[in-house]
Amino acid sequence: MNHSSKRIAIIGAGPGGLTLARVLQTAGYNPVVYEGEASRYERQQGGTLDLETDSGQKALQAAGLLEAFHQVCRFEGQSGKIVDKSGKVYHEDTADEVPDADHYSRPEIDRTVLRDLLLDSLRPDTIQWGYKCSEAIPVGDRQFELHFDNGKMDVVDLVVAADGAFSRIRPLVSEAKAEYSGVSMIELNILDAANRSPELAAFNGPGSVYALDDRKGIMAQMNGDGRIRVYLGFQAERDFLESVDIPYDDLEKAKPKLLALFADWSDELQNYITSANGVITPRRIYMLPVPHTWESRSGVTLIGDAAHLMSPFAGAGANLAMLDGAELALSIINNEDLDTAVRQYELKMFEYAGATAAETKANMELFFSDNAAAKLGELMRSYAEQ
Repeated sequence: MNHSSKRIAIIGAGPGGLTLARVLQTAGYNPVVYEGEASRYERQQGGTLDLETDSGQKALQAAGLLEAFHQVCRFEGQSGKIVDKSGKVYHEDTADEVPDADHYSRPEIDRTVLRDLLLDSLRPDTIQWGYKCSEAIPVGDRQFELHFDNGKMDVVDLVVAADGAFSRIRPLVSEAKAEYSGVSMIELNILDAANRSPELAAFNGPGSVYALDDRKGIMAQMNGDGRIRVYLGFQAERDFLESVDIPYDDLEKAKPKLLALFADWSDELQNYITSANGVITPRRIYMLPVPHTWESRSGVTLIGDAAHLMSPFAGAGANLAMLDGAELALSIINNEDLDTAVRQYELKMFEYAGATAAETKANMELFFSDNAAAKLGELMRSYAEQ
């Protein structure tokens, strides 16, 4: 088969789209990735990730990048503890207890580092920056004409939506829309935590802390750049982020209002708010129906959040996006016919993504239930015993 004879366009340069492009390129294909951002430096990529052996790491193995990943990941980032609002510990994994480099369990990597690893593995002309796809119009029975906000167009044999929660491509195969999950978050940042907030850095450790109580939470993770990224989570109505009247553009004025939401929590946990010295970002958490499936259609498919947007309470989003990218690429490589390749990928993805989405939804409900810390601690102990 002449691999260059089929034009494959990937909409979105996130971990899923980049993994797909990388695996295809290693087999001689020439996919193009269209990304709306002007460059890799335009936007902060977010916090740190656990890459699972059977999803994110499996995808990197298919991409020929697993060894390179092991050179930059952080095994100590797997440590963590679960506490209630008083600071009582219900479960703890210390850096000395988590698997070492020989086990490759769930090592952490910052999103920016992972994205750079994937970007640098691609040919320089793979990414078309500044191409935000506004629509895809069917051309004949199998092709699509892509329209971009910059006025450019392209006609492709397969368009892969890797364009996230509010995908412009998803309506071609599904009527499902991302809906508010009932959980909102406020993200804080503690920059240079070890030097500027040493006591809090010692309390947090090199991994994550989950403080859960009163149907809300303080969830914190140490990042590779030395910051602690903090997520204040609330089970709340959709207008909660506006109703609390927090000045998100003024950190010092925001702090008293944020502290009032955690007034009876321990001083150690309130320190995650008082020590904040970076930007504040309010976030509503959205999700697609569980499970989300569709009838296969020639010339188009979905990966990542475009296919199975879920809440972050299993740490599965990036892992699944990368697995999607690898599975779709391998299916294309192993099938002469694109329609067959897409259909085989979709059926496989529906199964594993549906199971993970159900688990993630259950975890979200647990995090914001009564006695959540005790319940999560018991769940983590049961995992450790398996």
